[in-house]
Amino acid sequence: MQILTVATQAYTDQKPGTSGLRKKTQVFVSSKHYLENFVQAVFNAVPALTGGSLVLGGDGRFFNRNAIQIILKIAAANGVKQVWLGQGGWLSTPAASCVIRKYRATGGLVLSASHNPGGPDGDFGIKYNISNGGPAPENVTDAIFQASTKINQYRTADTADIDLDKLGDTAIGDMRVTVIDPVSDYADLMQSLFDFDAIKKGFRDGSLSILFDAMHAITGPYAKEILVNRLGAPANAVFNATPLEDFGDGHPDPNLAHATELVERMYRDDAPALGAASDGDGDRNMILGKQFFVTPSDSLAVLAANAQYIPAYRHGLSGVARSMPTSQAADVVADQLGINKFETPTGWKFFGNLLDADKITLCGEESFGTGSNHVREKDGLWAVLCWLNILAARKQSVADIVTAHWAKFGRHYYSRHDYEGINTSSANQLMDGLRDQLTTLGGKLLADGYVVQLADDFSYTDPIDNSVSHKQGIRLLFTNGARLIFRLSGTGTDGATLRVYLERYEPDVSKQNLDTQQSLASLIAIAQRVARISQLTDREQPDVIT
Repeated sequence: MQILTVATQAYTDQKPGTSGLRKKTQVFVSSKHYLENFVQAVFNAVPALTGGSLVLGGDGRFFNRNAIQIILKIAAANGVKQVWLGQGGWLSTPAASCVIRKYRATGGLVLSASHNPGGPDGDFGIKYNISNGGPAPENVTDAIFQASTKINQYRTADTADIDLDKLGDTAIGDMRVTVIDPVSDYADLMQSLFDFDAIKKGFRDGSLSILFDAMHAITGPYAKEILVNRLGAPANAVFNATPLEDFGDGHPDPNLAHATELVERMYRDDAPALGAASDGDGDRNMILGKQFFVTPSDSLAVLAANAQYIPAYRHGLSGVARSMPTSQAADVVADQLGINKFETPTGWKFFGNLLDADKITLCGEESFGTGSNHVREKDGLWAVLCWLNILAARKQSVADIVTAHWAKFGRHYYSRHDYEGINTSSANQLMDGLRDQLTTLGGKLLADGYVVQLADDFSYTDPIDNSVSHKQGIRLLFTNGARLIFRLSGTGTDGATLRVYLERYEPDVSKQNLDTQQSLASLIAIAQRVARISQLTDREQPDVIT
């Protein structure tokens, strides 16, 4: 095998965001050596990969197979000894984490832009995961970015493409590539965590039923194997199950705005007990009961309060963590259980140290992500199986379980308003304007009953390694327990996305069945006025409300 050294020029825009490097697909396809530069930067920044091992796969979106061939040749040229590759180039993000941990790989490269659209005119992404199976922490992503700004050459193997679809071993020089079934290791892990017998019984006797929308994304084969083949759900319980490079020209984001077919079917009179969807790379989830939507924040809290019904967690939880914008519902459960609770910045990488140190068992984000210590990524199908296990054990409806939870712990009225694709300069002006007000907002009455207790730009000090993350979102905390949060998303590729998070706590059971947006009306008005959203974005209404 001949190793080539190819001259290149550095790019200035390869700084990984919340979860890796994401750009429009055509940036990767048409910009000379764009992918090669970033992959070489990973090898330059992570010297343990030389002589080490790598897990490789992605969500199957457009350019996935081409990118894998490029990466394999660069890996061989940089001295990687072993690659575990998902068959066809497929690996869901939680499955990639599972495989990294099972085979004790040095790290992994996951190809995905998560919930963003795919296809030639969509998005593509790549991220590096470390040996614990989780996303690289900031010190590693910073090192990768620095390496990408200095790169002037990359190494690659002058060799033919390999067969991505044939299981078994292939050699590229001294590097062994093992093509593995992308589903089986993950499915086996799920079977070890949950009471599959109880769930199977529920499907057999009709007390359980499910409708799962795979959104023409990577979870289709996983859902078929687990829900249908292993648990006995009917074949038509999983729909949109064939992964497509453009996700069927859809937007693989499991929320009320994009999983419209699932939502419509779950609000029919003949809806099943549980409805669920997952996203492009399989790490997000949306949960619905019959004519009932469960917010991701409530889902995390309900799972924490009912973990004893799941075999893997029946001996108790060490703690629960949530991203800062996620509602405080899980905190109330943690307090009553007497376990640890943590508030982190947005980004799954911030949970890794807490999981590794056994400070927490469950964690979640309001952006439809939930997970546990079984892997180091959020995990869509895992969350669905949690709900199935709890439904099988409690023999109640989703709506009854959640409303009983509110009665016991209080309800956190919660919503996120997204203003998508806004001018980046205007978005930054809005955030800077909020920061300029932080020193003067404390103590102010902004609406009847809404006095600002604290106004800050959230910073986080990791309790394990003491690393500090600044400017993680503007917070207005009110004396009545309400919260208003502003941040710019780190996962988009087109302009900026402003996210506004609104939360109000209601302990009175008689007031827990109000319309969410009406309940949050005062906070919505405060947000508009304080941030000057309409003036700076030219938007009278958010693009997406969840």
